[in-house]
Amino acid sequence: MSITLGQPVPDFTATATGDTQLTLSELRGKQVVVYFYPKASTPGCTTEGGDFRDNKTAFDAANTVIIGVSRDGIRAQENFKAKQDFNFPLISDKEESICQLFGVIKLKKLYGKEHLGIERSTFLIDVDGKLAKEWRGVKVKGHVAEVLEAAQALHAGE
Repeated sequence: MSITLGQPVPDFTATATGDTQLTLSELRGKQVVVYFYPKASTPGCTTEGGDFRDNKTAFDAANTVIIGVSRDGIRAQENFKAKQDFNFPLISDKEESICQLFGVIKLKKLYGKEHLGIERSTFLIDVDGKLAKEWRGVKVKGHVAEVLEAAQALHAGE
């Protein structure tokens, strides 16, 4: 099962930082950015999360919620969020159910060894819960600005 542009994103509930359960359908009426990153507290993921953190006010103005997702356990997510002062929830998806839903688990190569891991990806969901835009195989530099631009354009067009 995979999600398709213009189609409703299937609902999910997941454990998030702050000892909360986050349910996608409860965010209807707001745009949602769901971004997947390979591993908490690594350089690229820290930079990307920091870019989202630093632009949160602009995302808020565009009626857009930010959610970060990785396979890290909830304790690692809590530490990452606290250390980087992230102002949005991080989801622990150890079972990979959300990763599978969005199709972000890919065969990757690291130091000549192959392993399954998260392909850095971002998804923009509209106020009705439909997938509006997706970015796969993301390069961190300039990415959040591009996502913000898309969120603002979508918000302005509503």
